[in-house]
Amino acid sequence: MTKREFIQFNRKWHRYLGAILGIQFFLWTIGGLYFSWTNIDEIRGDHLKKKHILPSLNDTLVSPSQFLLKENIPKDSILTLELTSILNDPIYRIVYNSGGERKVVLTHALTGELKKPLSENEAVQMAKEGLAVDAPLTEVTYLTESGKHHEYRGRPLPAYAITFGEPANTTVYVSPEYGSIQTFRSNKWRAFDFLWMLHTMDYEGRDNFNNLLLRAFAVFGLFTILSGFTLFVLTSKRFSRKKHKFRK
Repeated sequence: MTKREFIQFNRKWHRYLGAILGIQFFLWTIGGLYFSWTNIDEIRGDHLKKKHILPSLNDTLVSPSQFLLKENIPKDSILTLELTSILNDPIYRIVYNSGGERKVVLTHALTGELKKPLSENEAVQMAKEGLAVDAPLTEVTYLTESGKHHEYRGRPLPAYAITFGEPANTTVYVSPEYGSIQTFRSNKWRAFDFLWMLHTMDYEGRDNFNNLLLRAFAVFGLFTILSGFTLFVLTSKRFSRKKHKFRK
């Protein structure tokens, strides 16, 4: 292959790869601009979250060992045991492993009695108390499943999706079994999540940086850069003059 033929071949592939990769590079740039120009705390909804404070306790709490024995929960199966509050009521939340599955038990810390999962009214009240701004309630949805692209993916189910209007414009997800707010999702987060999917090129689950498509584009991008450098050297008059002088 002559030098001219090699340059034409290199230029052809450089042009095609540049056209294809240019679209993805443009999407990466748009995502990078959004990520760098937005406040991550606002995307996470931290500015809308009211700090959860455990109420002052004047009474003696029941020992966790009492209800562990009562519910026949082996101590070596416990993943977490924490004292929290649900609607100003002190509660023990026990997360344990049973047959390979994660289960949750809520128990009143003052009496040792079991607490049932949150009702819809309790979940709504918890969402309102957890929101740092006053906003009208617009919708309540009970979720029993969520897909790989759902904004509540990867979190405990079932859950109540409690949506508030302006100025919050946010959906608060409450787990009835955990008795807690799991996450806040706003339009800023949704835009972030969509651009993140384009950034990782994981169109199935959004969070896999090791997918084949991303790897392929990275390799093709390297080829495009190298072909561009090669074209610059082979077609540059400066390099040609230096090579000509060296031969003389």
